[in-house]
Parts: sequence; C-alpha cells; structure tokens
Amino acid sequence: MSRSNRLFSLVEALRRHRYPVTAAALAEELGVSVRTIYRDIQTLVGQGATIEGEAGLGYVLKPGFLLPPLMFAESELEALGLGMRWVASQEDTELARAARHVLAKVMAVLPPDLAAQVEGAGLLVPPTREAVPETILPPGDLLAELRQALRQEQKLRISYRDRDSQASERIIWPIALAFFRDTRVLAAWCEARQDYRHFRLDRIHGLESLPDRSPIRRRTLMLRWRRSLNIPDPDQPARS
Repeated sequence: MSRSNRLFSLVEALRRHRYPVTAAALAEELGVSVRTIYRDIQTLVGQGATIEGEAGLGYVLKPGFLLPPLMFAESELEALGLGMRWVASQEDTELARAARHVLAKVMAVLPPDLAAQVEGAGLLVPPTREAVPETILPPGDLLAELRQALRQEQKLRISYRDRDSQASERIIWPIALAFFRDTRVLAAWCEARQDYRHFRLDRIHGLESLPDRSPIRRRTLMLRWRRSLNIPDPDQPARS
C-alpha cells in the first residue's frame, strides 16, 4: 500500500469511529504496525487534521478535514480518470473540454505516485465515434442547450419527428439525458401527452428555451419518472 493510500485509509478508519479508537485497533484494521499508525497520525496532524487523544487512550478525528491534495483512494482515482476520458471522447464539445480540464486539474495536484498510478492504470476508452453513424449523433450545441435547460429547469419547445417521420411540436419539461452507445435520448414530461416521453436527439429538428420554468422541481420529476418505469433509485442500497 502506498503512503498516500495508507493516509487515506487511516482518515477513513478514524471517520468510521465516533469514539476514541486505539492505535492498536487501527493497526489491526489497516494491516500495519502500531508504530506506523503513530507516525501517520503525526503526518495528518502536520497537514491540518484535528486529531484528539494520545497513545494508549485512543484517537478521534474532528470533522472537516480533507487530506491534501485530494481525498481519493487509488481505485477512486482510476474510476475518475476512466470516466473523464469517456466523457472527453463524446460529441458534446463543451462537456468534453470540461472533462479534459477536470482530469488535468486532478493530475496536477496528485502526488507523483498516485499520478503515475492513474496514468498507468491500463484502463482505456476506445474510439466510439467511428462506430456510431454520424446521422444519429446530435450536434454538440444541442447537447449544451439541453444541459443548460436541465440545470435551470427550463421548459423547452421542440420540433420532433417520430420513427414514422410524423412531425409534431411539443412543450416539455426536461428530466434527464441518456447516453446510449448508439444514440442519445432525452427523458421529459410532455405537456401534450400529459405523460413521460423519451425523445431521440437526432429526431429533434428545432429547440427553443422558454422563459417559464417547470412547475415541478426536476429532482421530484426524476423520482416520479423512475418509479413509473420501475428504475431503482441509485442512492438507495440494492436489495440482496
């Protein structure tokens, strides 16, 4: 275990204990020596952690401490790197640029051992654009407008053609964007249908942001939409 990862694990272990925990108990939990625990506690105190207690009695970490420079374990950084590379490979140019900037900022402040771990993780994102016909990929500016509408909970007026090429105009309340391998889909509440509908972005031929906001908060709409489709809430633990 690298030193950075060990310090992270120690902070997490201290956070799990509401009452003083001894160095011996921490050493057993983390698989290191008691002397290493003492040394790492002094390192954390030197980095700004408020750790109360002393040898033999136990230690308590006061809330509010973030381990500089970032509070991530190695596997979490690998997940972050993989996710940002995937976003950077997509057609939404604004979001792709933001993903590259996020990854660059993270890499710039990582200790050398963790930066090398992320760079050399061997987790690759293969090219995807060649495998997806350009005709079904929406332009990046459309994606940017939709993301802004989602953030601001704006109503939208869209011109849409269904699978039978029937044209219609809808006023919708955007709920979520889904990035499938070969298409992009907008989930929304449709005022005309008075129900949830799903719109392929390549079939949207016109879009206007309206001044009115959705009368129901998007988070509430999202929960109701999930329930209507029996989609599990990602914030709820899976049932065994």
